[in-house]
Amino acid sequence: MASTLPYRPPTNGTTTTANSSSSAGNRRTSLSSFPASRSGSTLSLSKLNRTPSRSPQPPPADQNRSSDGSSKTHSSDHVSLQHSSVFAQKSGSRHGEPTDDGGRYQHQRPKLKSQYPLGQGENHVEYILVASFDTDRGSIMEHQFPGAISGDEHMLAELMLPDQAHMRDQDWTIFFLHKDTTNELEEDGVEENARRRRRKRRVQERDRLVTGEAPDTDEQELGDESADEDEEGFIDDDDGYDSSEGSEGPPLIYVLNLVNTKPDKTAPRGARVKAMAICTKHSFLHIYKPFLLLALEEYFKSPHPATLALLYDAVNSMDLSLMPKLSYFERQILQSSDNKELFIEKFQEMIEQRAAEELDEKLASQRIEVSQDDEEKEGSSKPNGGFETSLARSPYPHDHRYALPRDTHEFESRVFYNSIPIPIKVPVAISPETVGDFSLIKLIQTFSTPHARDPQPFMLHPHLTTGGAYTHPIIVLVNAMLTQKRVMFVGHKLPSGEVVEAVLAACALASGGILRGFTRHAFPYTDLTKIDDLLKVPGFIAGVTNPAFANHPEWWDLLCDIPTGRMKISGSIEPAPVTEGLLYFQQQHPTHANPSNPSFPAPGTDPTGDHAFIEAVLRSIASRHGEGVIRAKWRDWVAKFTRIAAAFEESVYGASALYVGGEEEDAGSGASTGHGYVWLDESARQKELAGNVSRIEGWRNTRSYYSFIQDLAQAYTVRPVKSLDLAHLHDRLRILKLAHAESAAIYLALEAHIHTYDEICQLLMVTRESNAGLFYLSLGLFHPRPDVRMATVQLLSRIEDHEAGKHFWNGLSGFAKLAFFRLAREREGMGISGGGGDGIDERIAGGLLGVGKAS
Repeated sequence: MASTLPYRPPTNGTTTTANSSSSAGNRRTSLSSFPASRSGSTLSLSKLNRTPSRSPQPPPADQNRSSDGSSKTHSSDHVSLQHSSVFAQKSGSRHGEPTDDGGRYQHQRPKLKSQYPLGQGENHVEYILVASFDTDRGSIMEHQFPGAISGDEHMLAELMLPDQAHMRDQDWTIFFLHKDTTNELEEDGVEENARRRRRKRRVQERDRLVTGEAPDTDEQELGDESADEDEEGFIDDDDGYDSSEGSEGPPLIYVLNLVNTKPDKTAPRGARVKAMAICTKHSFLHIYKPFLLLALEEYFKSPHPATLALLYDAVNSMDLSLMPKLSYFERQILQSSDNKELFIEKFQEMIEQRAAEELDEKLASQRIEVSQDDEEKEGSSKPNGGFETSLARSPYPHDHRYALPRDTHEFESRVFYNSIPIPIKVPVAISPETVGDFSLIKLIQTFSTPHARDPQPFMLHPHLTTGGAYTHPIIVLVNAMLTQKRVMFVGHKLPSGEVVEAVLAACALASGGILRGFTRHAFPYTDLTKIDDLLKVPGFIAGVTNPAFANHPEWWDLLCDIPTGRMKISGSIEPAPVTEGLLYFQQQHPTHANPSNPSFPAPGTDPTGDHAFIEAVLRSIASRHGEGVIRAKWRDWVAKFTRIAAAFEESVYGASALYVGGEEEDAGSGASTGHGYVWLDESARQKELAGNVSRIEGWRNTRSYYSFIQDLAQAYTVRPVKSLDLAHLHDRLRILKLAHAESAAIYLALEAHIHTYDEICQLLMVTRESNAGLFYLSLGLFHPRPDVRMATVQLLSRIEDHEAGKHFWNGLSGFAKLAFFRLAREREGMGISGGGGDGIDERIAGGLLGVGKAS
């Protein structure tokens, strides 16, 4: 790969010259601003079946638990996503089953872990770079700390000094560095085999937990190395699932770069242009902006390595050890909710754990001191009574050094740089493909306003213009990214920082926090000198400021002009192939094809629902809804698209690789079975599938499609409830007009399967705030069948006791709560255990009082 940037790991020493080289005995890796040709993100199509003949077979599940908890729990209950946490009962009861005194559940788990524990041995920031512009040599690298990045440093310096940087006082850029493995095939092969062996051992260990088998003696010694986070990012020692990286390859190095221009009469051109960059593996690199502002200003005054060392030590002293590590389900719930107190208990527990650790250390040190004093003072009866009493009077949780966050979505801390306290806010739950700080609202408004004022038709392309020639530009952009087209953002005469934000927002838009494969092939800022390498990357998303790119339509498939807010489809774009799936679907449903052109919808129709969706998004923006609401809407849109794609594959190919567990969920009988997206009727189903067929067929051969299949397979292994499609059941309650027997089967199935902490988390992912919360579950309180009403009471009672579920419970209407308390009192009056729990009278009184105040 051309223009690679080899580097060596940081050392304790300070290396400031760009020509330093590592010793011959040390392995040297390399970085490149372009993905290596051997990139793991380019999935081998031969490894995955494009048209699967049947859905993947899940492992068999145990019998369902009865509502009274008398039968055994699911085997999957032992594989927990909450750090192996489950609901514990009082003594004598099993984890995850009802207690004997009313079925109340308490959350018990082992010690919580931190996302960034103390002494983990990995710095927050790996490198600090400084580049400057020289009138004779051009862009040059001045300093690198703590080690030198060898290789094509001129290319790196050019990235740090964007075009026309000297025309602005300040500018920001972001770019990514990829590990180049071209010259490391042998060593990487050894490491890959080691990773596979470690993964195999961990999968075997997890399977033994599910089946209850005893571990083999030879496989018990997995060691600390295999217990750490998997290098490919799928499996975690306690989290169970992490889709942040997957099998796309080594982690990216994110580079945040600041350029400043200072007037200087002594300089050749009357000004000095310097850039300082921070290189980190954290995707939330925007938190380092205040540090770069202060450090670059200091560097202009004192351009010495000591200035970089001061910044390096400050940013790496950032203490995030009190940020709890959330499970996959907990992260999803937190991201989809605006509640600022969600999972506040975990932050409290982290503080209490730190309290216990420091108290133990203090007691141990004082006992040593007392034992030493005993040798000098013989005859003392209770030499250690004094300090134990004093410590008991000042419990650590009230220490002013640590406080609970005001918003659990962000972890607040403070870092001192050059005696200046700098507050920082680190996101607790980060979605895949979310890098830096950007605004989806700004991106949508940029391209929506000109289109609304003066709509202009697009050149028709089946993958992009799914709504016809006047498809909304934002839908065209998302279609282009989903079908892996070459997308280029041009910001002529704009700061490169605005172009960077547009690229990052586009990646998050198409991902929705669900799909992957965009950021790794994104180039938030690039220039003409990198065009040869850029064109080698399939389906790139690039940001440029040079208008010359617009004059070469052969370089891009979709051009997004930020200043004008217009998009243009290239006349050189590759035509969409006519696939077998498309032809077969049109043969199955000829009435839903446009007679003039079967690849496009009829004029004036909205078969995909995209037009109505965009209108709803624009109304939310006009109503000043926040960025979180807009991101949640796009997440729902992407999730809907993937579910429709699964239904399309099942309709055309007989089964879908986009859904795991279909055979198991459809094996039984009754209204509680089934899976997949739900439509009002068969006509609506065929209409929406017909509108999405070209977009789906274009997506089925992309990186994000195959990465999504892998993510689904990994998530299934740790999914607590495997025998029910909770989203399908909830959608049936929400969309369809069901008979009493059908709705009763759903409510009873949910109550029978949702018991443990993780199972409730999985349910809350479906009943998120943007999906009406617990409203449709609470309708079971008014079902004509008494057993369904009581089962709903049990289910809602468990949710109310849940750390996150209680916030969902608080969102219920007063009418639903009154019905709950009335039924809970009836249940207790009948002497039935498992509904409502202890102290029902007090809880009813408190609930009625709260409802009265609310009314």
